[in-house]
Amino acid sequence: MLHSLSVSNIVLIERLTLNFESGLTVLTGETGAGKSILLDALGLALGSRADFRLIREGSDSAQVAASFTLDADHSVWTRLADSDIPRDDMLILRRRLKADGKSSASINDVPVSAALLREIGDMLVEIQGQFEGRGLLDVATHITLLDRAAAHEDVLEKLATGWDSWLQAQRNLAQAKRDLEKARAEEEWLRDAVEQLDLLAPAAGEEDTLSAERERLANVGRIGESLAAADSAAFGDSGAQTMIGRARAALEKAAPLSGGLLDDALAALERTDAELAEASAAISSAGHALESDPARLQTVDDRLHELRQQARKHDCSTDELAAIHARLAASLAGIEDSAGALAGLADNERQWRDYYRQVADRVAANRARAAASLDATVGTELPPLKLDGATFTTRITDLPPEQFGPLGTQQVRFEASTNRGMKAGPIDKIASGGELARFLLALKVALEGDAAGRTLIFDEVDSGVGGAVAAAVGDRLSRLGQSTQTLVVTHSPQVAAKGSYHMKIAKTATDEGVISGTEPLDRDARTEEIARMLAGEQITAEARAAALALLEG
Repeated sequence: MLHSLSVSNIVLIERLTLNFESGLTVLTGETGAGKSILLDALGLALGSRADFRLIREGSDSAQVAASFTLDADHSVWTRLADSDIPRDDMLILRRRLKADGKSSASINDVPVSAALLREIGDMLVEIQGQFEGRGLLDVATHITLLDRAAAHEDVLEKLATGWDSWLQAQRNLAQAKRDLEKARAEEEWLRDAVEQLDLLAPAAGEEDTLSAERERLANVGRIGESLAAADSAAFGDSGAQTMIGRARAALEKAAPLSGGLLDDALAALERTDAELAEASAAISSAGHALESDPARLQTVDDRLHELRQQARKHDCSTDELAAIHARLAASLAGIEDSAGALAGLADNERQWRDYYRQVADRVAANRARAAASLDATVGTELPPLKLDGATFTTRITDLPPEQFGPLGTQQVRFEASTNRGMKAGPIDKIASGGELARFLLALKVALEGDAAGRTLIFDEVDSGVGGAVAAAVGDRLSRLGQSTQTLVVTHSPQVAAKGSYHMKIAKTATDEGVISGTEPLDRDARTEEIARMLAGEQITAEARAAALALLEG
């Protein structure tokens, strides 16, 4: 609820702080005392359009702060969390205007845009009167009020879920179609690339293997010469093997005479002779394998050329060609399988569309029943509010498909006729400020005062009425105050007498000019104020008695 309002340098108000309670609070005062200024100041804190004419003459700036105490589960906390504004014990909306034409806004001392300030303000306070685009003047609230009357929050949640899911299914299908169109545009290139890689069948590490083979094939002559030289040095007439054989023969003659002294040397020569035999076999084998094969060399050269050409084409290394081959083949297969995938996505989109439309139909039926009931209930409230010739109609119309949304397939507008025989029209175009306030009052009573955690403020709700009608207005405001914090600016003593709390707004002349102030009234002061409202400047005993009767009534 609204806890306090602090105002500085707004027109006639130099500095003022008001504290509010739950229930019905009435604000009274003579014409021109500053009641509308006070509401203008509150409107600034709630995000209304900045009007720099409100800055008090001679001041460089003006400031308004509205403080609220809220339940922990109030929806405003969730919205503020989305904007990284921390939760606190008190919620403070602040607005500052500067004479140079600049303005600033903050929530709990975090700078915010005027748009966010207004959004939060609309979640906290509902003002009905002369405020642009607020209360019944804001057509966007009509569907919310009707849904509140229908009491189908669970169905609305399903509707919002269905809308979000349908929207996502539409996006998925559209993206898949775009991807397919792009793939098909590249299909010819893709098919050719896969066919070439199919023929090539590249393998990781193949380039290194082929390069080594090519190097060998290109140097057969040099390698053969080296093998011949090695064979001659190791196995020729004067080669190593011949010399080792002579050494073994010499040691074998002397070994029996050495008493084992030559055994190690002889064993080493035997091992060397065996190793040379193996070397001889290896050289011979290499020589046989080294046969020149010009055709094979050409084959290897061609293979390396193809691998490197494909690597340049796909801007990769030859080792990556195998992986690219697999990926392109999968893309080609995906194009060929796309018809089935698209059919699945299209089926999913149809299912969510059908679900959304089914839930929307349930919502529409609920709204139709709620509208009929609401219109009848509001209709019974109108005559006591001096709107006996008026009608109230909830007009529900279907939206074109491109305007469907999380709230369904309909738009809602409250329409009214203020006189018999007059064609009904949009309530914000047909009704005057006072009539609008009384229509809203009737609507709020019909909704049993459910303001969804918002403070209700009525301005000019008693405009043009008095006597029994004013008493009826006061009774209904009092009923609202039992469940919802309600503030009313009134000129009616019958309405003022119904308040749980009473504040008087008055002007005072000072050396610095005229200022406006507000004070809470006790029982005696309330009696005097209501007597003044009944009798005017000259308060009589009869007026005081009538005031007491109203307060005790």
